[in-house]
Amino acid sequence: MTASTVRPADEARHQGHDHLQDHSFEAGPMHAPLPDRTQGLGRAIFLVAVIFSAFQIYTAAYTPLSSLVVRSIHVGFLLLLGFMITAAHRPKGSALRWIDLGLGIAGFALGLYHWIFETDILLRAGDPSMTDIVLGCAMVLLVFEAARRAMGIALPIICALFLSYAIFGHLLPSPLNHRGYGFDQVVDQMFLGTEGIFGIPILVSSTYIFLFILFGAFLERAGMIMLFSDVAMGTVGGARGGPAKVAVVSSALMGTINGSGVANVVTTGQFTIPLMKRFGYRPAFAGAVEATSSMGGQIMPPVMGAVAFIMAETLNVPYIDVVEAALIPALLYFTTVLWMVHLEAGRLNLSGLPRAELPDPLAAVKARWHLIIPLAILVYLLFAGYTPLFAGTVGLALTAVLILGAPISGLLPAMPLRILFWVAIGLATAGFFHWGIDVIAAVILALVVVCLAIKGLRSTVDMMVQALADGARNALGVGIACALVGTIIGVMTLTGLATNFARVIIEVGDQSLFLSLVLTMLTCLVLGMGIPTIPNYIITSSLVGPALLELGVPLIVSHMFVFYFGIMADLTPPVALAAFAASPIAKASGLKIGVNCLRIAIAGFVVPFMAVYTPALMLQDGGPMAQAIGYWPAVAYIVLKAVISMGLWGAASIGFLAGPLAWWERLLAAVAAFMLVAALPVTDELGLALAALVVGQHLLRRRMARRAAS
Repeated sequence: MTASTVRPADEARHQGHDHLQDHSFEAGPMHAPLPDRTQGLGRAIFLVAVIFSAFQIYTAAYTPLSSLVVRSIHVGFLLLLGFMITAAHRPKGSALRWIDLGLGIAGFALGLYHWIFETDILLRAGDPSMTDIVLGCAMVLLVFEAARRAMGIALPIICALFLSYAIFGHLLPSPLNHRGYGFDQVVDQMFLGTEGIFGIPILVSSTYIFLFILFGAFLERAGMIMLFSDVAMGTVGGARGGPAKVAVVSSALMGTINGSGVANVVTTGQFTIPLMKRFGYRPAFAGAVEATSSMGGQIMPPVMGAVAFIMAETLNVPYIDVVEAALIPALLYFTTVLWMVHLEAGRLNLSGLPRAELPDPLAAVKARWHLIIPLAILVYLLFAGYTPLFAGTVGLALTAVLILGAPISGLLPAMPLRILFWVAIGLATAGFFHWGIDVIAAVILALVVVCLAIKGLRSTVDMMVQALADGARNALGVGIACALVGTIIGVMTLTGLATNFARVIIEVGDQSLFLSLVLTMLTCLVLGMGIPTIPNYIITSSLVGPALLELGVPLIVSHMFVFYFGIMADLTPPVALAAFAASPIAKASGLKIGVNCLRIAIAGFVVPFMAVYTPALMLQDGGPMAQAIGYWPAVAYIVLKAVISMGLWGAASIGFLAGPLAWWERLLAAVAAFMLVAALPVTDELGLALAALVVGQHLLRRRMARRAAS
């Protein structure tokens, strides 16, 4: 590879230390990089971040505390770290700096309340004391303020409206009103139990999400981003429109370990967007390709976005069930994006990268193959039925073993000794199956001691400590959002608000399921303009999930429907957060990028509707087609139909197939694609016939034109 090709990839690797954090949360210094750890407050922040991560690892491995206590301390750490980072960006000597530090310490102290007084709180359950009420109000206010600093004012306002409904909703006219609840009942719901701030979202944040954030941070520090970039460049970089295909493949690979959306834009986009522009793609299209591909990371198994873990917990199903439901739609999503960039490259007559500039993907894998082992084991454990918490803990531990063991192995003089070293490590870690996590912990400790004892290897330990700090910092946005949206869930379970909303959806759905789905889609897109994917999913799924179930939609399909459109909100103008994240890199208008995202991400809008009408697309039983022809034939048929539909949408959108399409060809292609979305036999037959007609006459017309030209 030439220097010009290597440098951007290196930059992408080193600039990507904020992955698994949803940058749609970014609204202030709380999400800026950690301050310099060599001085004063920066050192204290770094220490708190490392302790936070260590606490999460310890509780994941040993579960010494009750679930409610872990959730409470988790929120305390989030508040302490968040306010400390904010304080670090205040001028030295500023009174606000000390206020921020005071708020952080107060938040952490409140996080210890459930631990210290756990028994007393349980004994007076349902009858909170005045101390409980005062401290509960303080905790709620601190969470609101932290959320405002982390992600802006939109989500706190929405949550405040829900809280106001809990307190004053009895004054509203029927059917909006409820029976009325005392202020102490509301505080009890928000603070003392597991229905409010410490509800399911923060449970997932304090277990699965945090652990997978750390897992990604360790892999990233070890060089996984560079591995993915080299594999993507080497496999598709030389194909037609290769630079754009590199963006799609690298983002899909990144999605397998981090599941972040906008973070992927600013990570891989630093490399792919300039590359696409250099080879002839328009800036707005280049930015849209990266934004659309990166958002797909949230639906890309095996490690999807944080929403997937929340979904599994909410539905009380194994995480692997969510992965199975997402697998085919995710593949369709990325296949569609690849098809779009392929057609655009054909329209612009863009070739691939020169073979001389491409890395050897096999050489890249050979150099860093060991990084794939933890990911492979993680996938195996998830598919074998183990919990995400267990799989994540084992994956993280093995990653640490590999990171620490690799430099030690490199110092051994002969290959037989290196093989013997890794065999010994493997046998030692295998003791996990007999003696538990203590064995792996002992192996890690021994490797740390060896690395510290050898002067040249101390940087490896420092890298791991830095990864611990990175993980805590990257968890801030997701964790604070989970704590805040817990208030919404608390209000809905207390007042039954979701039942009223579901009644409206069901009444509409009795007339038309399609109208109910459109209403749900619009709700997700509108909410997504002001709030991130996680609270968007939690709010909308809580409101419409039961309603769609009443209308015959499988629950996991309805939740995936909401999940998809929560993601699409970040690609939909006028807000389109992912598009605006790509804007400064592409040097193009965020609005123009967003419009191009709508064209490229058509699968994200079409596939959810197809899955509702034919659940087999998400590998779910049910639906008239599965009953008529059998489950697996239905799966094969709906996948084929989806591929044809997406192909036609792409041709109609780009205006190119084997050559430029006439306006009437584009129109007919769009009509055929739309017909294939529905599950009615007559529309399928018409759609397939029209698709064959459009493609056949287009190819015939191109052939005749070539003959005439010759």
